[in-house]
Amino acid sequence: MKIKRDISWLAFNHRVLQEAQDEDVHLYDRLRFLGIFSNNLDEFYRVRVGTLTKMLTLNKNSAKIHLEDRPEQILQNILETSQKLQGQFDRTFAQIIKSMGGQYRIYLRNERQLNPDQKEWVQNYFEDKVRTQIVPLMIESMPKTPMLRDRSIYLACMLGSSLNSMLQRFALIEVPENNLPRFIRLPFSGDETHIILLEDIIKGNLYNLFAPFGFDRFKSYIIKVTRDADMDMDNGFHSDLISELRKNLKKRSTGKATRFVYDKRMDPQLLDYLTKRLDLSKNANLISGGRIHNFKAFMNFPKEVFSDIVPRPKPFVHPLLKQPCRIMSVIEDRDVLLHFPYHSFDSVIDLLREAAIDPAVQSIHMTVYRLAKESKVINALLNAVRNGKKVTVILELKARFDEEANLQWKTILEEEGIQVFVGVPEMKVHAKLCLIRKREFNKTINYGFISTGNFHEGTAGLYGDHLLMTTKTNIVQDIQKIFQCLSDNNPNLEILKECKTLITTPHQMRPFFQAAIKKEIQQKKKNRRMIVKLNSLVDPILIHDIQQAAKAGVEVDLIVRGIFTANIHQEKYKTPIKAISIVDQYLEHGRVFIFNNDGDPKVYISSADWMVRNLDHRVEVACPIYSRTFRQELHDIYEIQLRENVKARILDPNLNNRYVKTDESEEECRSQIEIYNYLIHKEY
Repeated sequence: MKIKRDISWLAFNHRVLQEAQDEDVHLYDRLRFLGIFSNNLDEFYRVRVGTLTKMLTLNKNSAKIHLEDRPEQILQNILETSQKLQGQFDRTFAQIIKSMGGQYRIYLRNERQLNPDQKEWVQNYFEDKVRTQIVPLMIESMPKTPMLRDRSIYLACMLGSSLNSMLQRFALIEVPENNLPRFIRLPFSGDETHIILLEDIIKGNLYNLFAPFGFDRFKSYIIKVTRDADMDMDNGFHSDLISELRKNLKKRSTGKATRFVYDKRMDPQLLDYLTKRLDLSKNANLISGGRIHNFKAFMNFPKEVFSDIVPRPKPFVHPLLKQPCRIMSVIEDRDVLLHFPYHSFDSVIDLLREAAIDPAVQSIHMTVYRLAKESKVINALLNAVRNGKKVTVILELKARFDEEANLQWKTILEEEGIQVFVGVPEMKVHAKLCLIRKREFNKTINYGFISTGNFHEGTAGLYGDHLLMTTKTNIVQDIQKIFQCLSDNNPNLEILKECKTLITTPHQMRPFFQAAIKKEIQQKKKNRRMIVKLNSLVDPILIHDIQQAAKAGVEVDLIVRGIFTANIHQEKYKTPIKAISIVDQYLEHGRVFIFNNDGDPKVYISSADWMVRNLDHRVEVACPIYSRTFRQELHDIYEIQLRENVKARILDPNLNNRYVKTDESEEECRSQIEIYNYLIHKEY
């Protein structure tokens, strides 16, 4: 039986929650994992639950989306699983808060736990910083129901009077966490650290807001609405992509509610009023929780209050690319394979900066999906065009939740003279490619790089990815062909079939890997083996082929971080499939495929997961690794991951997230630490 993708995703987020529950993890990082869990769940409700809710009203003939079987049952399973996880979340948070006090004397104080000096300080802070940032909504007197903003938290208030029992009103206050810090350190003369949340400062000053109107009794609770953020893009358009995207971005803020989270202590009268007034249906997933919501803020909990945080090992510059050096000269001599976040992303910036100022460089082409807020990559491209280079960017405007930022980047790039193309109708350009063309001494040299992750210096410090820098003719010619295809307002994707080395979607990748799996099955030697490293494994065709390989006796090792819908535990396999997921400090993001190939290993890196959306509805690239050294390097890295016995969970049909068991005599292997040590001691 196939595992439902949405339930599998919730199991992945449970693995994130397990990191917050792990007492061997530092309390600061445990808080961060609670924040990551919460942020993940928000996005899940904004996209997948929104899509499933739409499926309830669509029929299979008219739907533009792939319909799941029995979406109403999936939604019910999601609600039940989410409530179970919420209970674990609340207990975990309570335990962390208790440990912070006992171990570090760090305390979260609410408005009722302040000493007289702190009360005065909080009142002054409210008057100086907060009052002008908030506008209470007296919702009973409003003819139209206010639209609560997605991803914002609100104080839902009941206002009363000790002098007039008939005087009762309801109000909403948006907590201005985008304009003010969520965590505020309180004055305290002892050796304790006291922190108050912004919403509790507002709670403690409700009298100052409402007393002039005759109110002196208050009850207040935090609520949050999550809205459907999936975009109903008209896939038939192209010329009017910008206006269509902007129209959908406006709709996103007013999308249908997919979840309403509230303080479980909320007065029933207020809860009933809000659900009716906000027109929250049963499908809105009413979920009770604690007094704090929008836990994503805990990803940025003040680090300085902890005295014993051991910093993560710093990314190091690849030995061949240490400055000062001419990176293009290095790549002319030999390919370079970078592994993030162990290697520093600075080398990529250095190469782009070098290309921007080298008089012999004629042009730079790059695909862009997600960028850092203050992108050094973009700065290098802007400098290149100012230095007279021809710069072309394939900018994917439909990168989910980065659409608005990418629209702004489009304007910035075009104003500077960079040629921008905005992708392909009905598809997303998800391939991570760059091509630098240099003409010197009557000789043209093309430098290409291919990555499994975005050209984003921020996430490169947290995401596990691989990036190949090369001048190999067969690879750069294919990169050139891909840019030739995409540098058109009406791209003809049939051109991608002409690639002879790189494997592309939507035409080539699935059949290519099907053939590779089949070849592994047909090998005569006993050491038939394949290692598949992915973010998500969902594609039913490739899952079937993996199962056929196991039935034939091929040793199959799967390392899948997130969604995993393959029911791989069957007795009829000659060789049991090993499937694990690793969740640790770094986000496992690389896609790598290793086939033993009768003793002559074939190794590929790719931007694509094995999902229908990636293989059929995106432009993706997989690249063969020719260097024997690099093949061994990747093989070693993933053998380390397969030995992981600290942060690895077993992927099974029951989605229990059991940790890989270890024998007492077995040496501990935490793969992300082992990989760092492996790479930093490697000689070149």
